[in-house]
Amino acid sequence: MTTATASTGVQIGYARVSTGHQSLDQQLDALTEAGVDPKRVYTDKLSGTSTREQRPGLAALLDYARPGDAIVVVGIDRLGRNASEVMTTIRELRDREIVLRSLREGIDTSNATGRMVAGVLASLAELELELGRERRAAAREARRARGQHIGRPKALDEKNAALAQRMHANGESASTIAATLGVSRATVYRVLAEREEVADDRPRSPGLTSRTTGWTWPVRAGP
Repeated sequence: MTTATASTGVQIGYARVSTGHQSLDQQLDALTEAGVDPKRVYTDKLSGTSTREQRPGLAALLDYARPGDAIVVVGIDRLGRNASEVMTTIRELRDREIVLRSLREGIDTSNATGRMVAGVLASLAELELELGRERRAAAREARRARGQHIGRPKALDEKNAALAQRMHANGESASTIAATLGVSRATVYRVLAEREEVADDRPRSPGLTSRTTGWTWPVRAGP
């Protein structure tokens, strides 16, 4: 059974726009009209694809809020970059006994109807997160069964990796190879090292020069 959460603390506002070119004025006016002290409104002017860590206003708001406080927003979509994140934030507020008031949707979790709506949204968030985990696990298993690469795609495919190896063998610098293939020098070094491992899997003696790439492997100091 869900217990009632009365608003016994302060009202805190939150407003967000998707780009720095948009104005917060309309949201700020609505929050002020709803009784929120302008000095207690947190704001963000960031992309809707930004994570919570990239939205300092929301992070500071959630860190400041205490049980009994009420967070007021113009619309619940201001709380996250997608439906799942919005509902996860609602669930967090419920678990921390913080009241949520959304002016557009008329949600107020200090009353029974608002708590019911918030509870449904929180349950949907849990379901979406669980389904997401299951989908990712199924995708990994399907790729593993087909012998496909799991994780980040390689920066260079086999054809370009072989080209990088030939260019290095012909005396081209790592910078030239990187510019030609459109990757970083670190990627070139890594790919050449990986191909060296494949070409010669014998233990390398310190200071051995590879016949394949012309690399000289340094002597390892110490035991």
